[in-house]
Amino acid sequence: MEILKIREHPELAERAAQWFHAKWGIPKSAYEESIGDCLNSGKSVPQWYLAMENGEIVGGLGVIENDFHERKDLAPNVCAVYTEKAQRGKGIAGKLLNFVCADMEKLGVDTLYLLTDHTSFYERYGWEFLCMVREEGNEEESARCYVHRAKPSK
Repeated sequence: MEILKIREHPELAERAAQWFHAKWGIPKSAYEESIGDCLNSGKSVPQWYLAMENGEIVGGLGVIENDFHERKDLAPNVCAVYTEKAQRGKGIAGKLLNFVCADMEKLGVDTLYLLTDHTSFYERYGWEFLCMVREEGNEEESARCYVHRAKPSK
């Protein structure tokens, strides 16, 4: 299994947009736009990553400014974390999370946020529960917000 940065593999952009769309039901055009920004903006956000095994996508995630929540100050956000069901339990999500944190730190982003309904998964990978955050446009639904801060260099 290898983790690829889409910014270094633009040939995977269309395939990645389709894969994320199929997993999350967000319009494919939204992924195409964000991945296009990743490829063309030269900025640290957004970024997209794929875990590949034998030429197949087995997992992926992105980093965007805001993952559809009301706390605009909690940015940027890791989003769309997904591992294919047949590949779960092999540490792929953990490797993706560790990879993205290290890569974003190299890009000058030392703090990342993540919204989820999971209650203990992300702590295994150095994430800390921060607070509950209301989802954009939904007064009744809140999600757990986690934070990951780069360790200070010595």
